[in-house]
Amino acid sequence: MASKSSDIRPVITMRSTEGTGFTYTTRKNRRNTPDRLELMKYDPVVKKRVIFRETR
Repeated sequence: MASKSSDIRPVITMRSTEGTGFTYTTRKNRRNTPDRLELMKYDPVVKKRVIFRETR
């Protein structure tokens, strides 16, 4: 069985770029997306869609 640290689809944390501290958690495929992920998602603190970046 593969260890969790070398998992192909690790759990990552997405943090808001607006500085609100709001986060989402998701999974990504390391083989298809080796770079840090950036997604437009809804931030309920500022009540609008903003860019969320992957944190490590």
